[in-house]
Amino acid sequence: MKKVGNHNSITRKLFLGLASSVIFSLTSFAQEAAPAVTDAAAAPAAVTGGDAVKGKELFNANCAACHKLDAKATGPALRGIAGKYDMPWLYKWIKNSSDLIKSGDAQAVKVYEENNKAVMSAFPQLSNADIDNIIAYTSEPKAEAPAAVAGGTEAVPGAAVADNGMSNNIILGALALVMIILVVMLFLVNQVLTKVAKANGIVVAPKTPTTPIWKAFARNQFLVLVTSVFLLLAGAYFIYGYLMQIGVDQNYAPIQPIHYSHRIHAGDNEINCKYCHSAARVSKNGGIPSLNVCMNCHKNIAEVAESTATPEYSKAFYDEQIQKLYTAVGWDQTTQTYTGKTQPVKWVRIHNLPDFVYFNHSQHVTVAGIECQTCHGPVQEYEIQKQFAPLTMSWCINCHRKTEVKMEGNEYYTKIHDELSKKYGVDKLTAAQMGGLECGKCHY
Repeated sequence: MKKVGNHNSITRKLFLGLASSVIFSLTSFAQEAAPAVTDAAAAPAAVTGGDAVKGKELFNANCAACHKLDAKATGPALRGIAGKYDMPWLYKWIKNSSDLIKSGDAQAVKVYEENNKAVMSAFPQLSNADIDNIIAYTSEPKAEAPAAVAGGTEAVPGAAVADNGMSNNIILGALALVMIILVVMLFLVNQVLTKVAKANGIVVAPKTPTTPIWKAFARNQFLVLVTSVFLLLAGAYFIYGYLMQIGVDQNYAPIQPIHYSHRIHAGDNEINCKYCHSAARVSKNGGIPSLNVCMNCHKNIAEVAESTATPEYSKAFYDEQIQKLYTAVGWDQTTQTYTGKTQPVKWVRIHNLPDFVYFNHSQHVTVAGIECQTCHGPVQEYEIQKQFAPLTMSWCINCHRKTEVKMEGNEYYTKIHDELSKKYGVDKLTAAQMGGLECGKCHY
């Protein structure tokens, strides 16, 4: 009988190749995203006599600080305000509400008292046409919630829909069925080949027994010695690296009880770091801002703009965080008053130096003029605040060695700077040359 190679190995390779290609195709199809759903509802028509688009611009520029369309803020909600008051009265009220109240107008006095006697700013610069545009914007009907998915079925969270309306789960099931059929076909082909080989008197050559690789390696003493030395050195290297990272929390980004986005505040709105962290200018510690600082703005900002949302964080998510702030400070958004019922916010500390290390924020921020981003990274880009620098001793020393002392308008260092600059023969001294490497500067 003829002897041929082991055809089972060829069949096995063919099977593995087909299975891999099917799995790759399956993964590719599973990654298809659902198409964006377009909003078919057109904006309702504006009130005749005004341009709602221009009115929105005027509203945001003049009214949005104290008014919202659908919720009470410092002033009342303004949607549908044209149906409550006559236009001639609104012209007078918007241009100078104080004069209207002083004149004894009953309607003006009533509005004044209903809103905690908050004085409305006068807008004499607005013409009647401008006011018409604003009223047209406030008269637009409130946008309805998005319509249900076509076909009358509710969309299931996490379930993607294909362009033709077919669920991706159906596509995955069909692909899985195709793969099972291929496996069965390969099994049948293997059986047919085996029968053909027996019918023609072909004997498959048995595998030649070989020495296992681990036995061959164990018998070679030189390889064993070299490998042992390599493993010892590699182990020592990794253990040293691990021990040197103890206490180094670089990139530590804990989840806070209230999600605070530095990207929105320091980035989009360009709020100066020292507005919230005012203690950094005069104190050793940067300090955690009081929630009253947050309320300076959020007393009138109960929700974020639509453009603030990101693929990861929706507008509803950000609005929920503002509500957490209100709960913490005891702010009743409806009545625009503090209830007195407060809840402490348990912030998670991010930057934490050992007790034997002395660091003074005011010395670096006020005296040295160091920017916050030098140590804390580009916070204006961070959605979640993290520890940017390693804050190790070597990192601080390197900064002292390369950072020059700012002398402009800094009389505190004038005398010592003049003496040391002559000693070192330089025009400007670094922090290290000014004594920034002395142990007692940071350790006491």
